[in-house]
Amino acid sequence: MEYKGYVGKVEFDDDAEIFHGEVLDTRDVITFQGKSVGELRQAFRDSIDDYLAFCEQRGESPDKPFSGQFVTRIPPHLHREINVAANLAGKSLNAFVTEQLQAAVQNLRGSRSGSRQRNSGRSAG
Repeated sequence: MEYKGYVGKVEFDDDAEIFHGEVLDTRDVITFQGKSVGELRQAFRDSIDDYLAFCEQRGESPDKPFSGQFVTRIPPHLHREINVAANLAGKSLNAFVTEQLQAAVQNLRGSRSGSRQRNSGRSAG
């Protein structure tokens, strides 16, 4: 789910028969729930609107700060292969990895929007 640039991750609790979710990448924990898709969607939007108003009252930025750096552990042979690929492409290791991560994210976004377009084209019945 997406609203005002925020993304919500949703799960279904079969025992409680309720959808529940969490807004990703915010400084604070924002949750929402609903018994139907419409109720869930409205709760998601209300939670974000309430959070944004709360942050404004506190004079704080609502977005989770990211440094632009992260450490990842990979096998040494993969590290070597990535370094060779970056050199062959004429790029630094950081530039090469950044490019590959951007492509992966764009691919994921494209597949998510393609899935939504396919699902919205289905007839009810």
